[in-house]
Order: sequence, then C-alpha cells, then structure tokens
Amino acid sequence: MRLNLSRIFTVVLLLAALALSVTPAAADQHSGTWKMNAAKSKYSPGPAAKSLTLKVESDENSVKIDSKGTDGEGKPTHVEYDAKFDGKDYPVTGLSYGDTVTVKRIDANTIQTTIKKGGQVMMTVTSKVSADGKTRTSTFKGKDAQGRAVNNVVMYDKQ
Repeated sequence: MRLNLSRIFTVVLLLAALALSVTPAAADQHSGTWKMNAAKSKYSPGPAAKSLTLKVESDENSVKIDSKGTDGEGKPTHVEYDAKFDGKDYPVTGLSYGDTVTVKRIDANTIQTTIKKGGQVMMTVTSKVSADGKTRTSTFKGKDAQGRAVNNVVMYDKQ
C-alpha cells in the first residue's frame, strides 16, 4: 500500500511540474481595442477623422480588423477584414479606395497592410505597437479614391 501511495504521489508531482513548465503563448501586441488619439494624429490631405475605434484580433497566423468611426465630414465609417499572413489577397469592406488587403507581419510589434483596388496597390499601412503596448501608430502612404497622395499618421491609445 505504501509503495502504491508513493507512486501515485510521484506521478501527481510530475504532472504538476509538467503543468507549471508549460508556458502559455504570449498575447499578440496588436490585439485589443484601440481609440484614435486625434490630437496626436496627422492627416494629409484632410480632413481628419473625428473618431475611430479599432478592434483587432491578431496572432502569429492572421489579423482581423473591425474599425468604426466618424470621418472628417461627420459620416459614419466601418471597415472590416480578416486576413492571414500568407501573401494572399483578402476582401475588405468599407473602403472607397480598396477592395482587398494583403497583410505581412514584419516583427512582433509591426504589421504591414497593402490595400488594393482592382488588383492595383492603392495604399500601404504600417502599424506598429509601442514597446510598452500602450500606443499603436499606423502610417498610411499611397493614394485615396480621388487619386490624391496620402500621408497619414494615425495614433491610437489602447483601451
């Protein structure tokens, strides 16, 4: 009996040690809800968006974006896409200057999104999360639906 109890204790101890040694995957820095910080954002050309709330679900394989807000003219906006980091085009809704996106993970804190319309690249968006995970900077470079050059820097605060 004492031998069986000793074996059971040893097995339980080993299982507990194994459970403690398995570390959960680190949460992706991009995931969460982000609100645009209008005072720190720069839009060229304007007008700047009045508000933006960005919900991001991201891991090592893909990113899902759901952005809602109010544009510079007071009209509601809603942009959505769900894309894998595999170099393929995925549909995007809510953009006048794009119908597909391709996403690329540059590093743990940086994602690059290429927005296309009819197969033609219109905009590249590089989004980087700060080392402390509290801010997200998205730099938009390309052309808008009217063909004007765009160079926007949108700052977000983590909620």
